[in-house]
Amino acid sequence: MDLHPDLAEAALRLPPTDLTDVAAARGTNAERRPVAPYRRAGEAKVEDVVIDGPGGALAVRVYRPSAGVTGPTVLWVHGGAFIMGTLDSSDAVCSQLAVEAGALVVNVDYRLAPEHPYPAGVEDSYAALEWLAQEARALGGSAEQLVVAGSSAGGCIAAAVALRARDQGGPRLARQVLVQPVLDHRGQTPSATSIVESPVFTATSNRIMWRTHLGGGPADAYASPALAEDVGGLPPAYITAAARDPLRDEAIAYASRLLQAGVDVELHVYPGAFHGFDSLVPEAPLSQRANDDLVRAVAQTVHELEGASR
Repeated sequence: MDLHPDLAEAALRLPPTDLTDVAAARGTNAERRPVAPYRRAGEAKVEDVVIDGPGGALAVRVYRPSAGVTGPTVLWVHGGAFIMGTLDSSDAVCSQLAVEAGALVVNVDYRLAPEHPYPAGVEDSYAALEWLAQEARALGGSAEQLVVAGSSAGGCIAAAVALRARDQGGPRLARQVLVQPVLDHRGQTPSATSIVESPVFTATSNRIMWRTHLGGGPADAYASPALAEDVGGLPPAYITAAARDPLRDEAIAYASRLLQAGVDVELHVYPGAFHGFDSLVPEAPLSQRANDDLVRAVAQTVHELEGASR
């Protein structure tokens, strides 16, 4: 593939994960994901908390900047094809957002497929959002500056949480942040059909992921946000895509629909990048640029709210 020079060498060490072997896939994901923060600009204060979830006890991890919260309150939903990922595997990005964006970040350990297919992950994440909205002030943040964010499969769940909050009169969101999101179970976009082979995640991975996540059940708009008939009234969106990712075009299409519905959108498509490049190869200049963009997008939520109130 025509990969960005920053990523070409690393791509050789990142073959696609076999999602048919769930246990092995989880092991590979744990090995690949950085645990330490991407950068050491400072340390986040970290606290593990257990809340009531739809399936029982639900673990969340709270990150606070040592210097105090100056940014928004963020619910982070990790990626992992709906079958992988833990609080540890998303420590890096949550720590970075807390330290560099001044954000209060809550990372949710939602239930995974195939043991818990859709809608378990969405239900857990929505319950975490409701809890965060109630507890934001006690945690040192603000319920008026709520952001729901996620990467890959977590981006799908974040988009679904935003839809559900709108539809059910739930917590008012200031922004949704969708990093290389999964959004369309149909897999019929040009990138989903033409980018057959790529590092980390392929068209075959996409099909297996959705089959596992849905567990034989039907997809609705909260499972597959691309199915939403109406995307108006959603919070402003920050959306990213990797140019050599089968998921690229569904992110672009969702951004376009939001714009057409009158929702403010900032869209970034990173050239020559493969799925998950920003977290899997954090030392690459292109990844650092993407992570800087993410921090800025989250941090500026507060400034935009302040401007809108004037």
